[in-house]
Amino acid sequence: MENNPLHKISEDSRALESPRPISTPLPGSNAYDELAQFSKRSVLPFRRTIRRQELHQIVPLAETTIYEMERRGEFPRRFNLTPRCIVWDLVEVEAWIEQRKQAPRSGVSKPDVHLRKSRPVRMARVGSEAGHCPSRAFGPR
Repeated sequence: MENNPLHKISEDSRALESPRPISTPLPGSNAYDELAQFSKRSVLPFRRTIRRQELHQIVPLAETTIYEMERRGEFPRRFNLTPRCIVWDLVEVEAWIEQRKQAPRSGVSKPDVHLRKSRPVRMARVGSEAGHCPSRAFGPR
């Protein structure tokens, strides 16, 4: 069998194969933090930025609400990577979410309905009875 040319080719191909890949440690573990891929002494740490679409997946608020909160200083500020690419710092957004989770709910109040100037208008239901008047759908005023 040692003289078999097919056997020789298979031995050569095994020698060229790379060794099995070493499993990489999971992010957040001590072994991951010890990897030499990021310098511990760098001025700026590795930071991930997110674009608008990803921000809306994380923070389900309307764009105008986010913009107004940024103006008031209540939400992390966006910045331009290029003139047409606006991003947010993911670490800042996550810290904002944690801050909101830790905030006490006692300061949140509902609007006082007695201070409103008019009553909300309801759509009149179409009556199934004969002679039903839609203007009287909700009783006398």
